[in-house]
Amino acid sequence: MVVASLALVVAVLALVLSVVGLRRTHRSRRGTGVEALPEDVHGLRQEVAALKAESGDALRQLAVVRYDAFGDMGGHLSWSLALLDDGGNGVVLTSIHGRSEARTYAKNVAGWTCEQQLSPEEEEAIDHARP
Repeated sequence: MVVASLALVVAVLALVLSVVGLRRTHRSRRGTGVEALPEDVHGLRQEVAALKAESGDALRQLAVVRYDAFGDMGGHLSWSLALLDDGGNGVVLTSIHGRSEARTYAKNVAGWTCEQQLSPEEEEAIDHARP
């Protein structure tokens, strides 16, 4: 009986000491900032920042507008597609479908505007592509 009681007291004491140790460890980690991170984490943060900067030039803003270019045609076979980066630079592609032919046009876009005359559908595609 004495041995069992002694073992119980030792187990409780060990449990209390481990809880106190965990609290101290938790408190010491709470005060650490970015400077306490390992060196490879800093490198990863720099790589992520570089990738974000590069992705701004990617043609990620896009929109498609489908429409009937001619009153006697149905099915919305004509379309305008805006492919732009985050700064509004890219291209607008337009395909006009008629009964006997189809024509395709490409117009450069810089800063959300175009030097050439845009159709209302092309302007709509650019507006829809804007984030």
